[in-house]
Amino acid sequence: MLAKPSKAYSDILNDRSAFPLAIFARDAPSVVKAQVLAGGRGKGKFNSDGKGGVRIVSSPKEAFESASNMLGYNLTTKQTPPEGLLVNKLYIYKSVDIADEFYVAITFDRDRYMPVLLISDDGGVNIESNASRLQRFWFNLYHGITPEITSYIQAQFGFSDKEMAPITHILHQMVKLFREKDATLLELNPLVRTPDHEFFCLDAKFNFDNSAKFRQRELFALEELEPGEEDEYQAAQLGLSYVRLEGNIGNVVNGAGLAMATNDLVTLCGGKCANFLDVGGGATKETLSKAFDILQRDTRIKGILVNIYGGIVRCDMIAESIVSAASAIGGFKVPVVVRLQGTNSEKGLKLIQDSGLDNLVVEADFDQAAEKIVKLTETS
Repeated sequence: MLAKPSKAYSDILNDRSAFPLAIFARDAPSVVKAQVLAGGRGKGKFNSDGKGGVRIVSSPKEAFESASNMLGYNLTTKQTPPEGLLVNKLYIYKSVDIADEFYVAITFDRDRYMPVLLISDDGGVNIESNASRLQRFWFNLYHGITPEITSYIQAQFGFSDKEMAPITHILHQMVKLFREKDATLLELNPLVRTPDHEFFCLDAKFNFDNSAKFRQRELFALEELEPGEEDEYQAAQLGLSYVRLEGNIGNVVNGAGLAMATNDLVTLCGGKCANFLDVGGGATKETLSKAFDILQRDTRIKGILVNIYGGIVRCDMIAESIVSAASAIGGFKVPVVVRLQGTNSEKGLKLIQDSGLDNLVVEADFDQAAEKIVKLTETS
């Protein structure tokens, strides 16, 4: 990894710890890659010099110039937002002579309920436009890649017996990783063959099952968040389910079904929800405080609808938590409509009414609550 240059160029040349040693092999070109959570970097463009996110450099000076136009600037690709992603890290490695590029991946075929190995001899930056050339090999996760499959791969792609040894090893290691780490996608692109018939993986993309976080704690501890995902991550740490939407009305509900119904009703009333935030059955002062804090930091939000059905959780406890949470965050900055139904709902609504909090409205009826928050949002 390479940090943003802060020294004068002459100082950096004299301090080789500032760059990987490969950069200083003047007779061996190196590759500089922007490290962002998106594909298509090679064909992308920086807002600094219009060049791509993967560059070949042949000298320390050229490396410094490239790094200066990459670090701290936005890279736009087909997989990034229109404004691109900020590049704070670079990866530098020695350049490799390439004879052939292959695409190799393992994922799940959900139609067949089994994993599938995907291989193409047209890997690299054009794989998405040449997906029709992918060869598919379905296999049993327990047995892995069998000799029959490797024999077919050798015949299909013309690998020699000597070349099949590293290819087979790579495939077996991919299956092992896929199985042991609860992966949903392992993608090597490109896996290249050199003129000397050696194989190198020049880039890779791995996806893992979010439902397996409890089994893969060390793995998920390495996760880097995409821009805008910080709130979702913080909410998940407290057991909240948060999804950012495009509107200006924040929602706090308990239950995914109630969240979808609330979103639909707000839309029917002429509003648009800014989020899906499910506090679940374990709503507490801590979780509600965090929920309100997340919503109040969102500058798009002009109003909040709290829609809670008290079954597992009592409505009076929810009301106490709302009042405590409001005090903890210094009160509500936008109008908040609270609708409580279920166990002790009347007691809960009275607790909120008697709290004396500003910007807080109670409404027992679902339709009326949705209409009120839409109107309050329009006038705020």
